[in-house]
Amino acid sequence: MAIQALSTTDFILQSVDTPLFDVRSPGEFDHAHIPGAHSLPLFTNDERAVVGTLYKQRSREDAIKSGLDFFGPRMRTMVEQVESIAGKVEPGVSPAVLVHCWRGGMRSGAVAWLLNLYGYSVFVLKGGYKSFRNEMIAQFEQPKKLQVIGGYTGSGKTEILQKLARLEEATIDLEGFAHHKGSAFGHLQMATQPSQEAFENQLGWALWWHQYQQKDRIWVEDESWRIGNLHIPKPFYDQMRMAPCHFIEIPFEERLNHINAHYGQANMSQLIESTLRIQKRLGGLETKTAIQFLVEKNTKEAFRILLQYYDKWYLKGLYAKDEQARDIRPLQIPRVDDHAGTQALLAAITEEKNTL
Repeated sequence: MAIQALSTTDFILQSVDTPLFDVRSPGEFDHAHIPGAHSLPLFTNDERAVVGTLYKQRSREDAIKSGLDFFGPRMRTMVEQVESIAGKVEPGVSPAVLVHCWRGGMRSGAVAWLLNLYGYSVFVLKGGYKSFRNEMIAQFEQPKKLQVIGGYTGSGKTEILQKLARLEEATIDLEGFAHHKGSAFGHLQMATQPSQEAFENQLGWALWWHQYQQKDRIWVEDESWRIGNLHIPKPFYDQMRMAPCHFIEIPFEERLNHINAHYGQANMSQLIESTLRIQKRLGGLETKTAIQFLVEKNTKEAFRILLQYYDKWYLKGLYAKDEQARDIRPLQIPRVDDHAGTQALLAAITEEKNTL
């Protein structure tokens, strides 16, 4: 079977159930890649630099010869790596694989040739990773049917979002993509944050997929523009601010108990360090008192001070001065409960539809 080139749309669709191999260098892959891709580098980081320099300073032919010196010794290893993921080629069986590089040029062409020669059905991405990246960026500009889940810190918004996903509602987990909960304590118990580009790829891919499935709505948690060291692309963030915001109202003490249960067992030095990061806004006395409670292992009273602080700043950010009034729709729930919160949200949507 001949090697086939696919458009970005067809390539993304096929990647849902076909192994995808990114043949760029490890450094390129680690910085950002297509969600779900496996790294199958044709060159190491140093080898890529050597080949690129020869291409620019000498000739295309010299670069190719140098690349062949690197490629030849690892052909068998690359085939075996693909076998471990995509399955073995057998008589009458040619497993399909997807391959791409940066622009759909020589690197993907070389690996596609090798895998096709071995017996795989190979599909390459027209335009390479660059075309995928452009498609992801375009997603942020396209209008989406968003429904925003708002509420003060400790309202269980993330749990509700996850519950909606289990009910097969379309959801966007910005904090999950960012590996951060959004506050000064948001990095606790989370993996290292990805690059901005990797974060955007996750967001763009999810938006693309929900659009392809023609979902009636997409649920997203209300966030500030920044999530840790990352930022939400402005065109998409603007859409979030314009969308209906279902504001979950839960009594303070219920939220405090939820926060204490979630963060109460966190590393104490990290809790103190995170408290000091907001000292200027929190105030000297409140900071000192909160830290003293932490030292005494009285996390609940420390979080009481911090939760009051975050309530104030969340309310301030809910209504920005430089934008039109947001469509805030209160939903009162007696306790932090993902089931009750989810049912309240879905009931509100149903009621809205019935009144139209």
